[in-house]
Amino acid sequence: MLGPMDNLGDQVAYLVLAEGTPVYSSDETEVGTVAHVLGDEQESIFDGLVLRQGIGRHRYVVADDIEAIYERGVVLKLDAAGVDNLPEPSANPTPVINGMELPGLREKLMRAWDQLNGRGL
Repeated sequence: MLGPMDNLGDQVAYLVLAEGTPVYSSDETEVGTVAHVLGDEQESIFDGLVLRQGIGRHRYVVADDIEAIYERGVVLKLDAAGVDNLPEPSANPTPVINGMELPGLREKLMRAWDQLNGRGL
C-alpha cells in the first residue's frame, strides 16, 4: 500500500507552491499545510514558509529546513518533534531559536506575522 509521501509528484520551484499543500516531516508524518510562502520573486530569494497546524496555530519554517518541494507536498529536514520546536510568527518575535540568534530571523518572523494578518506581501 502506498503512503502519502509515495506520490508527491515532481520537484517544483517555491514559486508554484500553493496554499494548502501538505507538509511532511523527515519521519514521514504530515505536520500541517502551507499557509504562506515567503520570498522575493524579483530577487529569486526563498525565505521559507508559514506552516498551518490546525486552526490558529502556525510555525515558521526557514528555507534551510526544507528538504524538497514537490507538486503535491513539501518534505522537511526536521522530524515531527523538531517541527514542534519551530517558532511561531508573531508581531514581536524572539529572534533566538535553541539559544542561537539567527541573522534576519526577527524580520522574517515579523513578515510571516504580517502575511498571516493580511498586511504582507
